[in-house]
Order: sequence, then structure tokens, then C-alpha cells
Amino acid sequence: MVKKKRACIFISGSGTNFRSILKNSREYNFPINISLVVSNKRNAVGLNYAKKFSIPYIIIEKNMKKFEKIVLKEIICRKISLICLAGFMKILSKNFIRNFKGRIINIHPSLLPKYKGLNTFARVIKNKEKYTGCTVHFVDEKLDNGLIIVKKKILIKKNDNAEILKQKVQLEEYNAYSMAIRKIYAVN
Repeated sequence: MVKKKRACIFISGSGTNFRSILKNSREYNFPINISLVVSNKRNAVGLNYAKKFSIPYIIIEKNMKKFEKIVLKEIICRKISLICLAGFMKILSKNFIRNFKGRIINIHPSLLPKYKGLNTFARVIKNKEKYTGCTVHFVDEKLDNGLIIVKKKILIKKNDNAEILKQKVQLEEYNAYSMAIRKIYAVN
């Protein structure tokens, strides 16, 4: 059996990527165990998964400086090895990132380095791209910039709009995130 690393998931919303990682984490050979969920929103729907599966969670609706101070303490206390940003809609400080260099990953709904930031699907359509997708990458001090772990590409069809693209890309994200975690820990 694989000795699982302790992971923390940061969420702000629906938690669908969290749910997908959680499902895979229940497999005996998946390399992580979700030991903590952190949310900056009290009403984040994804917290329901933490409650349902008895995963400890904390909600911190404070400014980022206070948020990071509280989270840092919790992560150290719980011996967290990996932080997964899964729909976490805040930018972490350079100091926080430096403290966990090489141990924070994020998923972004575009084929990085293209379309960093927000409103990716509208920009992809406006620019008449033929493909889009998602990218799992290590977090560094620049927005959506770190070393790429996994990319998943989809074909954009003529009648696709931003909402359809979002749905298609999210389906790819559910596979890509867990694939990236396996790749980090070299588990097939």
C-alpha cells in the first residue's frame, strides 16, 4: 500500500474538482489523503463534501494577511505536504508561496501559458481558437505561471459558447487534477 501524503484543498465555490480528487483519494494507491479543506467563503457548496466525508475544514472570511496566518498555522500543525487550489478565487501572497514552494498546485481553465487570469472562455471564443483545455501547474509568484504538470486539450466546435466550453473543460479538469497528483508522486 502507498504511504499517503497529507494534502489540503483550498476552495471558494462548488468544489467539483475537490469532489473528484476526494473520490480518487479513496483508492488505496492514490498518493494523497485529504486532511484539511480551507475555504474563504462560508457558503462554499464544496464544504458539503468535507462535512459528508468527515474531513476537517476551516472557513476564514478575513483579509488575506489574516487568512494566510491562520492557514499557515493549521498546515504546519497538520503536517500538510501538498496544497491543491481547486477553484480558490484568491491570490496567495509571495511570502505564503515561498513558504510552500513546490508544494502548491493549481488548475487553470486554459492551455497555459495562453489566457492567464479570468474570463478565459470568452477570450478563447473571441480570438477564434481551435482548441482550449485546462492546465495543472505548480504555483509560483506570478499568476498562472508555474511549471506545468498536466495539460488536457479539447476541440472547440463551431457552435460552442463560453458556457458550453466551461462544461467541457470542467469534465477534463476532473481527470487532469488527479492525473497531476499521481504524476507528482510518480504513482501509476
